[in-house]
Amino acid sequence: MINLPRSLIRLGAQASSKQAAIEQVAALLAGAGNVDPAYLGGMLAREGQANTYLGSGIAIPHGTPDTRHLIRQTGIAVLQLPQGVAWGEGGETVRLVVGIAAASDEHLDILRRLTRVLADDALVEQLSTTADPALMQRALTGEATAEESAAPTRGPDLPFSAQVTLPNPLGMHARPGTMLANLVRRLGARVRVEHGGQSADALRLMELLSLGLKRGSVLTVRADSEAALGAVTDAIRAGLGDDLSLAAPAAPVRREADWRPAQVGATIEGVPASDGLVIGETRVYRPAELHVTDQPGEAAAQAQALDDALNAAAAELDGLIEQQARAGHADRAAIFRAHRELLTDEGTVQDAVNLVLDGHGAAWAYQRASGERIAQLQKLDDPTLAARATDLGDVQRRVLRRLLGLGEDHPEGAAPAILLAPDLTPSDTARFSEGSLLGFVTAQGGPTSHTAIIARGLGLPAVVAAGTGLLDVPDGTPAILDGQAGALYLNPSAADVQAARARQETLRAELDRARADRHRPGATRDGARVEIAANINRAAAAPGALDAGAEGVGLMRTEFLFLERDSVPTEDEQEREYRAMAGALGERTLIIRTLDIGGDKDVPYLGLEREDNSFLGLRGIRLCFERPDLFLPQLRAIVRVARDHPNVHVMFPMISTLEDFRRARALLDDVRAELDAPRIPLGVMIEVPSAALLAPQLAPEVDFFSVGTNDLTQYTLAMDRLHPQLARQTDAMHPAVLQLVALTVQAADAHGKWVGVCGGAAGDEVGALILTGLGVKELSVSAPQIPAVKAALRQHDLATLRDLAARALTQPDAASVRALTRTLNPGEVRA
Repeated sequence: MINLPRSLIRLGAQASSKQAAIEQVAALLAGAGNVDPAYLGGMLAREGQANTYLGSGIAIPHGTPDTRHLIRQTGIAVLQLPQGVAWGEGGETVRLVVGIAAASDEHLDILRRLTRVLADDALVEQLSTTADPALMQRALTGEATAEESAAPTRGPDLPFSAQVTLPNPLGMHARPGTMLANLVRRLGARVRVEHGGQSADALRLMELLSLGLKRGSVLTVRADSEAALGAVTDAIRAGLGDDLSLAAPAAPVRREADWRPAQVGATIEGVPASDGLVIGETRVYRPAELHVTDQPGEAAAQAQALDDALNAAAAELDGLIEQQARAGHADRAAIFRAHRELLTDEGTVQDAVNLVLDGHGAAWAYQRASGERIAQLQKLDDPTLAARATDLGDVQRRVLRRLLGLGEDHPEGAAPAILLAPDLTPSDTARFSEGSLLGFVTAQGGPTSHTAIIARGLGLPAVVAAGTGLLDVPDGTPAILDGQAGALYLNPSAADVQAARARQETLRAELDRARADRHRPGATRDGARVEIAANINRAAAAPGALDAGAEGVGLMRTEFLFLERDSVPTEDEQEREYRAMAGALGERTLIIRTLDIGGDKDVPYLGLEREDNSFLGLRGIRLCFERPDLFLPQLRAIVRVARDHPNVHVMFPMISTLEDFRRARALLDDVRAELDAPRIPLGVMIEVPSAALLAPQLAPEVDFFSVGTNDLTQYTLAMDRLHPQLARQTDAMHPAVLQLVALTVQAADAHGKWVGVCGGAAGDEVGALILTGLGVKELSVSAPQIPAVKAALRQHDLATLRDLAARALTQPDAASVRALTRTLNPGEVRA
């Protein structure tokens, strides 16, 4: 790395002209012994050949190749001109002059850093006006010189470290990676993530994605401060914006079709990506090939072209983000925010600039730098993470179109059609206007890609991974696309088309009814009541849940008040959040689960000792008993709210013995007596087998049970639900898990109590039916799942579901349980 001593930094200077500025910076280099005074002639000669203006008020004057012999030692000098000086014929004004004397490629690191500086307007302004030379040193070299910095001597580079398990169902994909990078940037910290012998800068999204981090991966996080380490590890444990209640994605399987044509010319099968049934003609879409050749030019001009293309692409993405957010499509906006982060990935940009400075053209350099990272992602063995290569390819194409002077690709035609394509990017999919497409089939791709997510949001049936033969289908071929079955039927008979239209009407009516009836009470077809509630973290999510049809909140995860910050929330802060939630629900039930920290939810700032197996250690109520300084303020905050809101219920997590419950209840009773509060309905989580087996002893003393199927499944099957190889086998429909739910319901019924389920199985339509058949009276699910769960229940009588549940208890495995649902009326359940 090039040393930048303070003697080579001149702040607050003035220059009457570009030549005067170059003379001053050359004098700095010569005075320090880096160059012969005659090197000035080479710098002026270079300026006569090409403008060395780099962009954003920064110029990089340097000598011609034939004056390199005048360089004694590689180095740089910085001249700060706060008032600016005219530079070149384009009207540019320069405020930072970075004079370069380099006999080899030692200066490339400085030029990479300058490129990063160019993208940060605030930093450019700061460097152009600062009176602190150490800031200039850090910006251009990464550190102030040890012998001259007034800052105290630091310890090791990143002295603070901690391990954390990644909880995200889809692993570390682009959206949580973007949130992590943004957090580190806001903190002004330096953070690295290590896994499997590899390391990534948290600010470099591509490096992070290339680690191939899956759910259950154990990461080592290193940071330059303890505060930054705590904030980052807390954010990772909280999921970085992902919904951790979702089950890990199962391997894609083609479901048994609800409808199948009788006579077609050919069938092309792929992987279902988005449900729906459409009839129309095919149209093949092949994006225009981008032919990139290496067209070298003056390095400064090529760097400027790259900078312009990146800025233009950023503006396009900002427009897309705003458009999607304004339309209420938060998931799509998040995808394009991730693209925005990929666009500014420091490593990709620096490598591209490096190639430009080596004499290559901007388009060739960017294609090479981004292409290497696309190839890295494609090699990952996890299909979800490998699918992120499509996102980076989308970003690459956006930049290259700008560099090559090409317009937008237009996947749409004159009339709505079933689009056939090699693959589609999120940008392609987002450009589809309402009614312009019927659906699409791609030769490549996967069901967890961002393109598939957007397709589901648009309500477009989609099939992926159908093979390259798909592209040989002639345009205008009559076809039926069944997204649920993962099939494209070509040249169907007239009878098949008529049957498909009838099936379309049935599906459309079902969807419309589910949405229109979302505010009806949850119940079976014969009127047996099942309350459908929502799982929520914060009060701000309550209005959206109610709009989706929630009849209350069956699980408020209070630990998020602790996970989303770097200090313990005060009693008053907790009370405000609980009060806001209770008020938003009106008279609807609010079940507040007390602090459930431990296992996969660690909070470093609490100073808890590390455990070899945290899932079997101090978590949930056990931790609360050990830390009354956390538990009692939370109980007081809840009781204060409950005095004014009788809809508040309390639920204790990780109860494994009768003594656990009695001890927790006694603490709550003491708080109620202290605050002169009335009795509060009190329940326990059934998430360990011992609690289910003890349900007959617990039932007389509790008001309700709530089954946490995620934990109950992992403890029953002895399979860590975060384990990368085992997570997909932890299916709550396993008969052993269902037997424990049945025992709990029997005990509750015997004492006139009710049982709810707040784990992932409640939002699974198959799970909702079987749990209802077992006698569960409340299902608490993610808000988007509410209409479908209500609709599924309304299709069946309670007697039918009881028979289904009884047969499920006798099956050998979860797959057999799910297969039972196919014996119900066709089309009513998705297995």
